Amino acid sequence: MNTTPNGNTPDRPIEEVEIRGHIIDSLLLPKILDRITSSGGEFYIKDIAVGQHRSDPSYALIDVMADTPEILDDILSAIRDHGAISTDIQDARLEESDITSTFPEGFYSTTNQRTEIRLSGNWVPVEDQEMDCGIVVDPETKVARCIPMTDVTHEMKIVVGHAGVRVFPQDSKASGQAFEFMNSSVSTEKPKGVAIQSIAREMVENRRAGRKTLIVGGPAIVHTGSGKYLCGLIRDGYVDNLFAGNALATHDIEQAIFGTSLGVFLKQGNLAEAGHEHHLRAINRIRRAGGIEAAVEEGLLTSGIMYECIKHNIDFLLAGSIRDDGPLPEVITDAVEAQRAMRAAARDVSFCLMIATTLHSVAVGNLLPAWVRVVCVDINPSTVIKLNDRGSFQTVGLVTDVEPFLRVLTQEVDELEKQDA
Repeated sequence: MNTTPNGNTPDRPIEEVEIRGHIIDSLLLPKILDRITSSGGEFYIKDIAVGQHRSDPSYALIDVMADTPEILDDILSAIRDHGAISTDIQDARLEESDITSTFPEGFYSTTNQRTEIRLSGNWVPVEDQEMDCGIVVDPETKVARCIPMTDVTHEMKIVVGHAGVRVFPQDSKASGQAFEFMNSSVSTEKPKGVAIQSIAREMVENRRAGRKTLIVGGPAIVHTGSGKYLCGLIRDGYVDNLFAGNALATHDIEQAIFGTSLGVFLKQGNLAEAGHEHHLRAINRIRRAGGIEAAVEEGLLTSGIMYECIKHNIDFLLAGSIRDDGPLPEVITDAVEAQRAMRAAARDVSFCLMIATTLHSVAVGNLLPAWVRVVCVDINPSTVIKLNDRGSFQTVGLVTDVEPFLRVLTQEVDELEKQDA
């Protein structure tokens, strides 16, 4: 039973919580205290130990008080996502799902941060970490994993409430010193050269360590004449997965067949006669061939991003939208199926580079756990802002045009390879 600082039993609800980790430099402790007071509660810090060095963790033991049990429960639910764990530990509560593709009422809604649940007195890590999901538990194997609402089946054991759930907030310093200067805000005035050098180093180290890099790309890569740079990264082994939509693939193939993108000759910059038809004719030729891979095999498609993906066995996933022309045969037109496919393909990615695509960037950001390093490059600052607003707080942003970014990135990657050779 918790008591007030003077040792007396309080007249109103109180809960003792503890917080561990880099709670000072990551501002977690101030966030938690602010959330308590702004939600109508009060706190008393019973014990605190501050790490003396950068790598030392800190610890705080806090009493949280509120006027009613309902207000206290709301506060505790909010601060648990910041890593505040009740000292009155109990097992997670499980409830059977009674309707397919629907969670039980009061289900625990996940974050993208490392999470554990308590089962039979033991803390079990939650697999396939993803935000905005529930947690399903296999009662026989005691395995817990995140599950999207659409994948719920009848009588699954779903975690309900916050009891027996603990979250480990991602250390904001974990992204490394090279990226720290990019983490503070989204700005057009940040030093682009240093930022691109950092991204290049990340890609080189990621490949050498045998980890996977995911590129999420928009059609501006083709429109700006930057496709050749992405092709070079694919050929040199710096791309393991490519996520895009119908547009990038279509205009890349249009450029390969007709030399145009959106009907404009990329080399001359002038509009082709009847150029507005080129993207449809490109789609039609690929459909007649039976798909992109078949078009490469028969010699119809001999260059471009999609060609390089086929030739170098790079996994690509094209997720469609309601506005797509065609679309190309490989495009997944069912949004739920596309999301499932992206979720599966992104499971073992450790670095993600998003280039000039708002919708696909936000979609993929929602699927990635907080420990995956994410860099978003876009001429529009709102793309990065939207990612952060929707919970992908690990995203660092670079506001710049696509062509100079990819051009300098490939130069920096080549230079690093020469230096380390």
